[in-house]
Parts: sequence; C-alpha cells; structure tokens
Amino acid sequence: MTPDKKVKILATLGPAIKGIDDIRQLVEAGVNLFRLNFSHGEHADHALRYQWVREVERQLNYPIGILMDLQGPKLRVGRFAEGKVNLERGQAFRLDLDATPGDAKRVNLPHPEIIAALEPSMNLLLDDGRLRLKVVAKHADAVETTVVAGGELSDRKGVNVPEAVLQLSPLTAKDRRDLDFGLELGVDWVALSFVQRPEDILEARELIKDRAFLMAKIEKPSAVVHLEEIARLCDAIMVARGDLGVEVPAENVPRIQKDIIRTCRQLGRPVVVATQMLESMRFSPAPTRAEVTDVANAVAEGTDAVMLSAETASGDYPLETVQMMSKIIRQVENGPDFQSQLDVSRPQAEATASDAISCAIRRITGILPVVALVNYTESGSSSLRASRERPKAPILSLTPSLTTARRLSVAWGIYSVVNERLHKVEEVTSTALEIAQAQGMAKRGDTVVITAGVPFGQPGSTNSLRIETLN
Repeated sequence: MTPDKKVKILATLGPAIKGIDDIRQLVEAGVNLFRLNFSHGEHADHALRYQWVREVERQLNYPIGILMDLQGPKLRVGRFAEGKVNLERGQAFRLDLDATPGDAKRVNLPHPEIIAALEPSMNLLLDDGRLRLKVVAKHADAVETTVVAGGELSDRKGVNVPEAVLQLSPLTAKDRRDLDFGLELGVDWVALSFVQRPEDILEARELIKDRAFLMAKIEKPSAVVHLEEIARLCDAIMVARGDLGVEVPAENVPRIQKDIIRTCRQLGRPVVVATQMLESMRFSPAPTRAEVTDVANAVAEGTDAVMLSAETASGDYPLETVQMMSKIIRQVENGPDFQSQLDVSRPQAEATASDAISCAIRRITGILPVVALVNYTESGSSSLRASRERPKAPILSLTPSLTTARRLSVAWGIYSVVNERLHKVEEVTSTALEIAQAQGMAKRGDTVVITAGVPFGQPGSTNSLRIETLN
C-alpha cells in the first residue's frame, strides 16, 4: 500500500458492494476511508459492511477509516388526496398543520417549527428546489404562499427553507438511535447533517464525547455564515453540495466551496468535497469532461478528500469510478503548477513550536529531494499540522494508536503506520528509516525528514526535526 496520491478518497458503501473482495479492490484502487450512509439500510447492513472493512484492514495491515453519516431531520410536505397535484405559477397555495390529505389549494406541512420561522417574502423550496413558493402571509398554524416556479408536487416531497434558521435539533430520535449503534460498533468519524449554528456541534459533541471524531456537513446557508465558528468546534468539514446547491443559487456553490476549503486549511481542519463528483459513472464506465474538471479543481484548491456517493454505493461501476478518481488526483498532483499553487494559498502559521517545525518541513521539501516526512504522534495533532502546510513529500505518521491512525485517514498526504510507543530518543531515527523503507516510501540514498516530540507521549510537544539519508 505505497502511497501514490495525497488527496484522499471517501467512498460510500451500499448494495453495489457485495463483500470483502469488493472492499479490498476499492482500497487497492485508492479508497482511504468508507462512508456508511444511515439515510439508507438497516443496522444489520451497516454492521456487516463495517466488518468487511475491518477484515480488509487486517488483511492489508493498513488503517482504514469508517465514517457514519447521520440522516438528520427530513422536512417533507404531507400527502395529497390524489397522490399529486400540479401547481401553476402565480396561484395561491397554503401550507398548514391540518393532516387532511391535500389538493391543488393546500397541503399539510407537519413541521410547526417551519411555520414559526417563516415570514412574508421568504422563499420556500419543494422537491429539491424544483418548485418555489413565496410566503405572502403567516398565521399561527399555516402560511399562505404564491407559486413562483410551479410544476408537479406529489406526496412527501422535501421542503427546504433557505432564508430561515429553524428551531430544530440536527439530531432526530432516529439519529440518536443510529449514533448509539455506530459508536458501539466503533466508527471513527460521525458526519452531522442539518448543521445550522455552532450550538448544533456542541449538542452532538455532548453525545459523542471522545468516542469518534466529528465532521460537520455544510449544507445550510446559516452554516456558511457561521462557518469559522463551526469549523473550530468540530474535527473536519464536509462540503455537502447536494442540499447546499438547493438552498443557495447554484452559481454561488463554487465560491462557497473555495471559501470553505480556505477556512478549513487555515484552521487545520480536514475538508471533504462531496456530491455528484463522478455522478454519470453510476451508469457509465466513463465520466463526463465536466465531472473530471470538477474533481481536478477540488484537488487543485487544496481539499483533503473527495467523496463518492451513489457512484460506489449503488452504481454499476464502483471500482472503475474509484480508479478514475485516483487517476484524476494523481494527474493534478503531478502537474507542474500543483505545488506552487498550494504554496501561494498556504495558511498563516501560529506562534507555536509545532507550526514552526511544520513550516520548516514545507520549505525543506521545496529545497531538498525529500521522499518522505516521518512524524511520531500520539493524538495525530502534529501530523495534522504538517498536513495543513501541504508539503511536497508524503507524511508517514507513526503512532501507537490504531484509533489515531484510522482517524487520520481523511487528512491530506498522511499515511499512518501503527508502531509501538517509543521511549528513548535514540530509537527515533533508526525506527523511522526502517519503517519508511518497509513501506516503500524510501530506499538507500534517499533523504527523509523526521519530526517528533521529546519527551514522548505528550500531545502537541513536537519540538525536534532531523534530516537523514538512508544508508
């Protein structure tokens, strides 16, 4: 499993993946961590796929992260007497708390928190934004709207409220049950949907504690407004472009994506770009040129990871999709301007020994032909600070903790090896060079940079740097 790319691939598991052999092929093609989507499937399905991943991890002796993605609140209209209606532009339409089946004049909206948050002139989006309503009047139990963009509306279609912050927890009763199950199973990451404000992160943290890392999905306009506060409170960010692209104008999504990547890199938080990256490969063995460019742009912008959803979960070509994504990543990373673009956008360093060493690493790899950076870490924090700098050489992260190794699987350029805790400074260089060679990252005559914290075992204590040549 010699690393040949720095940007990681997060792949969603689903019915298209039939067993351990499929998982192994995906890992060998470039997948670094897997997503269990709790919007679909039963607990037994997720438990089986979890065990498949852990078996492949054991076979390959290669840490693989597992992320559980919580469904979050699903806001939907009620049912219609005839199953569907057609709404015409300019017509009046009422949404209310009455559970009676709807018609062309009204429908049940079983979410009082939406009605409470709406105000006249606000927009309401239905069916993934295909229909748009404008609120003209509000009552205690209903809102009166005018249809701005019409079309067919059928039972239980989704509702988006882009201009209001709903007094609604991101964790439903189902999410709490799923979370208990996933944490008991042993997932490494939890992705939180429907994040609107920093308080949502604190609520999830209280439940998760230190049993997993927390990834906030940015899919609401209010989360974009509070991005920096949210990013500081969580461990990573996902640019969830599906729902985000419904709630903000589509032309704004690329700029928001760039802003999120830039903010996360400054804060040292891994960032994942998700949704429809190679969507056409669900049913085609080749992507569109636009999709290839989309993935390439995310890589060039400095994202830590790119995500595949239905392409691997339910598509016809999951392996070919991962192979294609790996090819795109490698092509961009091997380009003549890739490193210089990352250097231009590098974040401002903080006044700490760890950041000083991380900045020095980046400069050293630009001057000397360094083939690998070897970093000793307990918690993973020093490896993440080195990753934040986007050095030219890959980062070999040595840690005594399998949990740390799995959680670092999402971070740019980091490849982890679980190694017993060192106790003497004299062991650092020989062990680092031995493992770098065993991993295929260095050979005789190569230059390696080694960083560690002395004394060992104290998080955030990275204070030494050595440049060594493998003899």
